[in-house]
Amino acid sequence: MQRQDIANSLIVSCQPVPGGPMDSAQFVTGFARAALEAGAKALRIESVPYVAATRLAVRVPIIGIVKRDLTDSPVRITPYLADVEALAEAGADIIAFDATDRVRPVPVEALVKAVKARNKLAMADCSCLDDARRALAAGVDFVGTTLSGYVGGPEPKDPDIALIAQMRTLTPYVIAEGRIRSPEQAAAAARAGACAVVVGSAITRTEHVTSWFHQAISDAYAARGAQTVLGPTVLAPTVLGPTVLGIDIGGTKTMAALVSGGKVTEDMIVPTAREAGPDTWLASLAESTSAWSGRFRRVGIAVTGLVQDGRWSALNPATLGIPDDYPLVERASAVFGKPVCAFNDAQAAAWGEHKFGAGQGRDIVFLTISTGIGGGIVCNGRLLSGLAGHFGLIRGLSEDRAPLEDGTSGRWIASQALKAGFKADAADVFGHALKGEAWAGAIVSQSASRVATLCRDIQMMFDPKSIVIGGSIGLAEGYLDRVRAHLGEVPPRLSSDLVAAKLAGHAGVIGVADLAEWAR
Repeated sequence: MQRQDIANSLIVSCQPVPGGPMDSAQFVTGFARAALEAGAKALRIESVPYVAATRLAVRVPIIGIVKRDLTDSPVRITPYLADVEALAEAGADIIAFDATDRVRPVPVEALVKAVKARNKLAMADCSCLDDARRALAAGVDFVGTTLSGYVGGPEPKDPDIALIAQMRTLTPYVIAEGRIRSPEQAAAAARAGACAVVVGSAITRTEHVTSWFHQAISDAYAARGAQTVLGPTVLAPTVLGPTVLGIDIGGTKTMAALVSGGKVTEDMIVPTAREAGPDTWLASLAESTSAWSGRFRRVGIAVTGLVQDGRWSALNPATLGIPDDYPLVERASAVFGKPVCAFNDAQAAAWGEHKFGAGQGRDIVFLTISTGIGGGIVCNGRLLSGLAGHFGLIRGLSEDRAPLEDGTSGRWIASQALKAGFKADAADVFGHALKGEAWAGAIVSQSASRVATLCRDIQMMFDPKSIVIGGSIGLAEGYLDRVRAHLGEVPPRLSSDLVAAKLAGHAGVIGVADLAEWAR
């Protein structure tokens, strides 16, 4: 890269509080992506593993640093030559280091030489104008105000705008950094002559920002005095959060629920009148939930099939036939008179399990095995949409190359029972299997074997932390154990962590309700 690549830009420092709840590669790369989507042009990342993870996720310039607490030196930022080598190997474009005039393990000149040997750019984190002079003489490409106020004495509250202006007399390549906590301060740094402005805690350290607001609010309430305190008989109700009407339209049944803060407060289930069509389904749902109309402000709808730009299409009409490219969001908004968003049902359930259920906080693949087979993928904290996760439509091994779900799911189980001479739905087949009846056990085992093969393929493709299994078939008694048994011969390093869905039948409505809130 060239120095001009970060000129006139915002750089976001994605450094979580060490040991805090966001101290993981998932959050660091999530912060990085979010910052870039909002206009940042470069990133500052701490630690070799986080630089490596971020480099895989983005293509913009990365300023890499390593922080160490040394017993024989106050220098913390990239103190060793080995740190420079490791950061360069991990993919940093610019390597920053402490350039203050203090006892240090390696001279600034040696650090600059090591950076240049790897064809990277060097940034000197300075505390004063003399630091910048010495660093520029040693050959650095950028000087930063990073350490102003951090080399002794009380820490100032505001950024060192004056030092930015002073450094600008030495070089046009000044990076403003340190205590820039508001857009106004960032603009002041740019006006003072910085070629780029780094903002960190105010964007990516939730703990710090929350503490600023908490302190300000606490001080304000303290200033108001005791006379404003409500009387002891006034009790505020427990509030879970904004309430959303979550709807999950499936191939055999439809659920509607009031969802708040990831919890279902009320729900109802009605059969899906398959031949009636989506206009009738929406009108019927609006009528069934009319008593709730004043209790929610948004609607989230989860449906089987493909949802793109608010329009709904069937991918496997055998699961649920609908008109192609049906304007679901438009029609539902008119029917309910509220803002509506829509997602594929399995993708919504995947998000629900990731956010509130069995895969909480982890990258997961979710499989729902029911009337058909659906799926959802949460990767690096993001839900993949579009066609991602439609595992049931993978072509199977049968001669007719039918979709996998046509030889595995609830419809197939019932059809196999009929072929065996038993008129039974999937639930009945499971009942017979639990009683030890061989014909039923063979059908369930074959379905489980195919799902086990799918899980192994998913593990090889996505390597998720867990594969969460849901759906009426997936959660049927004994089914998950059969899937695990079929995976018994898989080497441990290729095996999947299979877990039962925690939210069960509510995963879809909880997930789509949360997505509806994010879609505002």
